[in-house]
Amino acid sequence: SEAQPQTEATQGELNGVQHGQNGGEANVPLSTSPRRRSDVKVYKEFCDFYVRYNMANALANAVCELCKAGFSPAERIVNSNGELYHEQCFVCAQCFQQFPDGLFYEFEDRKYCEHDFQMLFAPCCNQCGEFIIGRVIKAMNNSWHPNCFCCDICQAVLADVGFAKNAGRHLCRPCHNRERACSLGKYICQKCHAIIDEQPLVFKSDPYHPDHFSCSNCGKELTADARELKNELYCLPCHDKMGVPICGACRRPIEGRVVNAMGKQWHVEHFVCARCEKPFLGHRHYERKGQAYCETHYNQLFGDVCHHCNHVIEGEVVSALNKAWCIGCFACSTCSTKLTLKDKFVELDLKPVCKQCYERMPEELRRRLAKREHDSKDRKKKMGICL
Repeated sequence: SEAQPQTEATQGELNGVQHGQNGGEANVPLSTSPRRRSDVKVYKEFCDFYVRYNMANALANAVCELCKAGFSPAERIVNSNGELYHEQCFVCAQCFQQFPDGLFYEFEDRKYCEHDFQMLFAPCCNQCGEFIIGRVIKAMNNSWHPNCFCCDICQAVLADVGFAKNAGRHLCRPCHNRERACSLGKYICQKCHAIIDEQPLVFKSDPYHPDHFSCSNCGKELTADARELKNELYCLPCHDKMGVPICGACRRPIEGRVVNAMGKQWHVEHFVCARCEKPFLGHRHYERKGQAYCETHYNQLFGDVCHHCNHVIEGEVVSALNKAWCIGCFACSTCSTKLTLKDKFVELDLKPVCKQCYERMPEELRRRLAKREHDSKDRKKKMGICL
């Protein structure tokens, strides 16, 4: 008999794919019947169907990590790093509350909200008092944020550079060396920040190890005797050839005005009073035992004290009656008339009395004074003979 044309799709054929009797796909060619939809749209619909089919199978076998129960098709599911949870099961292991904004911290396979994690496990910073999340610096028997662990002097961050303990403080290496050098009475090199055990080389007012520098002229390694000239360092022989005067105070070259005093040459600002350290700036100075003094401090230290006012005598000194007097203080003790060494006067109770006041004194008193003066002269003569 003749074959009849097939007007309906056989059982199991759908969208150009023929399925076997048992639901499986059969390896048969796609239907060549005309379609109104494009092949691309047909393929997309097939892929969406396949994904939904596999997802449904996967969810049918999935269980919640916390309660181990399955999921309903319309239920919202939380996926955390591949682990599935019911929305109400995805909670903090300590307070059993849902995580704000989904933020949680995991420790030993348990999840915690930020507050409970800090209270249970996070250390407190010794500097700011806040909880430390992330990198922790353990030092000085305390915990620190990396940016909070700073040098106690210069506030430099120590987290990545190391530190040194100094009198209960945590210091960076340069500050530690400076503190140690200060306690030992030594300088700290401004280049390597190590203590200078010997005499330092002073360059631009800062101390250095001499072996950090070389002579700008001959290239030899410098010593502490090196000289600075126009921001360059020279060894002593090279500098001496230049004929530059050296300051008697700082031992550095003098490039400007020179003060010649006490057999040396000085910077103007370095020629100062040995007592108050103020520059003389052209004013008169007084020398004593190799030191220079201003007039005020020279008189205070080495000057005469007036017998009358008990002040240091500034200026001319009147020596009379074996005492020193200011010119204004040397006067008659009776009438206060000013006296000079050219005037005639008499001593009465270690004080001068002018001739006029002496003549007005009682005759008996004048005789006693004359006799005492005569006896005093005799004693001086006898002392001269004994010598």
